[in-house]
Amino acid sequence: MAAAAMACKRPMPDGASCSVAALPCKKPRRLFTSIFNYERMETLGAGSYGVVYKARDRRTGETVAVKWVRPRPGRDHGQPADVASFARERDCLAACRGHPYVVQLRDVAANPSNWDMFLVMEFVGQRSLRDLMVGRPFSEAETRALMRQLLAGVRAMHAAGMAHRDIKPGNILVGQGGALKICDFGMATTATPPYEGFMVGTLYYNSPEQLTGKGQYNAQAVDMWALGCVMAELLTGGSVFTSGTAEEHLLELLDLRDYEVGSKDSLAFGGLPGLSPTGREVLAGLLAFHHDERMTAEAALEHRWFTEEEEAADSLAVLECLADLAS
Repeated sequence: MAAAAMACKRPMPDGASCSVAALPCKKPRRLFTSIFNYERMETLGAGSYGVVYKARDRRTGETVAVKWVRPRPGRDHGQPADVASFARERDCLAACRGHPYVVQLRDVAANPSNWDMFLVMEFVGQRSLRDLMVGRPFSEAETRALMRQLLAGVRAMHAAGMAHRDIKPGNILVGQGGALKICDFGMATTATPPYEGFMVGTLYYNSPEQLTGKGQYNAQAVDMWALGCVMAELLTGGSVFTSGTAEEHLLELLDLRDYEVGSKDSLAFGGLPGLSPTGREVLAGLLAFHHDERMTAEAALEHRWFTEEEEAADSLAVLECLADLAS
């Protein structure tokens, strides 16, 4: 084909057109960079939906975390079968760009030979909040300091119109200075109900409505329930729920409906010795059995448990806590 035939055609003032060979058509904007810009180092973790590894950006030398989003069986014309899920996770990460308590998206990359796709994120470190929960309860001050960060991160997510749906200690990274970063947005969504007919997230952090609602639930309220579970684990020093099936877990959750949170008669929390009345109010608000009675992230941060204590004091509590765990 002649070069002129490949050129863009621009309308002339009188409506005619002519070939302008000196002005070739613009190439489509590249949506992905090459994954070969990144040198793979070591595997950080693997799950049902992807593998995360440590890598080095060959162009800048920056250390990053790269998530290969595992394709579902079956491919069509060389493209991954679950492009929609990949795009959803990418978009949810992008919606939180710039927030200090959410892991930051750096790049979106692909392997040009087979179209495997990758999310390139900041490298926070290899420790999660689960790693710091070493079987001893966190103090109320330490718990408040950590929850302040998590609530701020979730508030930003919800303000951006998204929900995480898999908040748990293993999906919360601990960076330098005790800064927490919420990660793993594989279950995140910007959609409205109904959701998937199957259970998403992790059983111990599933809310009552997730277990009974058949996809009809408020996804942001689900995040708040999960944060309540994380807060309870910090205060008790261990897993609050231990059931092995969704049916058993629902029975455990009924305990929260029948007893005041923190009651000595509550099987889940065993009294929570040392937690102040204002701290109990926050925990009860996050773990309200009915989703429409549950605290929002904004309301929780405006509660006097946080407002009557300075953020600087909470930051010091985190640093002292991490120093104790490292020693």
